[in-house]
Order: sequence, then C-alpha cells, then structure tokens
Amino acid sequence: MQFATWLDRYYFEKYILDVSIATLERGGVTSKVDTYQFLLPIDAWGLPKYPGRTMIVAQDANIAEELAQFIRDNEPFLREPDTWLGTWVNPRTRLCHLDITVLSPSLEDARREALRLGQKERRTILALYNFKHNQTVYLEHEAAPINTGY
Repeated sequence: MQFATWLDRYYFEKYILDVSIATLERGGVTSKVDTYQFLLPIDAWGLPKYPGRTMIVAQDANIAEELAQFIRDNEPFLREPDTWLGTWVNPRTRLCHLDITVLSPSLEDARREALRLGQKERRTILALYNFKHNQTVYLEHEAAPINTGY
C-alpha cells in the first residue's frame, strides 16, 4: 500500500490494530479497508467472495502482521464495491480466517452462493455469519469438502 503522508500511514496502522484487537476480543469483525468503518449489526449473512483467497492464520501468529499482509495482497479485491474485510476465529480450531466478505440478506441465498463459490474455487466455505443475531451456520454437512486449505 502506498501512503501520501505519514498520517495516512498511521491511520492505517491504527486500523490494523483496531481490527486485530476486535478480532481477538469478539472472535471476528467485518470492516471496510477504504474507510476503516466497522460493519454495524445488520440482519445480513457474511460469506467469502473469493474462498481461494481466504488466509488461515495460526492461533499463535501475529494477527496484525498477517492482516496487513493480507490487505496488501488483496487490496484491489477489498476495494471492490460491496466487499468487506472479514476476520473470524473458528471456535472449533482457534485458527483465524481472513477473507474478502460479501453480504447476503437471506440465509438461503448465502448458503447457495457459498456452495457455488466453494465449488468454483475448489475450496470449501466452512460457515456463514449473521451480524445482527450473532449467529454462525456451519456448512460442512451440506457439501463434501473439496480443499480446506489446511
């Protein structure tokens, strides 16, 4: 990423720390890379837009460093309209998933799209998340795993 001023760089570094802390405290967050805005608790389902780009981070890794690298590697995708940076700590594995998130108003539409994208990119999407109801729906029973990437 290129920064016009030191202040721009410091705002980005603060954003990385804010996302990292919130991820560890809450188990995941969704935010906009271009505005540093966190997603409000709306009634929508989040899912990875590009499952093949999801980065899985070990529980003892420096999340801030991994997050900054993920943003650098995926900046054009994260700046697409209606995309968000998503973080999620899988409570089953304690691994942190970093992805390019899109929103769907309907669970059924999100489920269908997750299965389609997983097949297209040959990488299983593990779960969907509803931001308003703080609800995770796991998809492992709906499709045979293709490649979980870990």
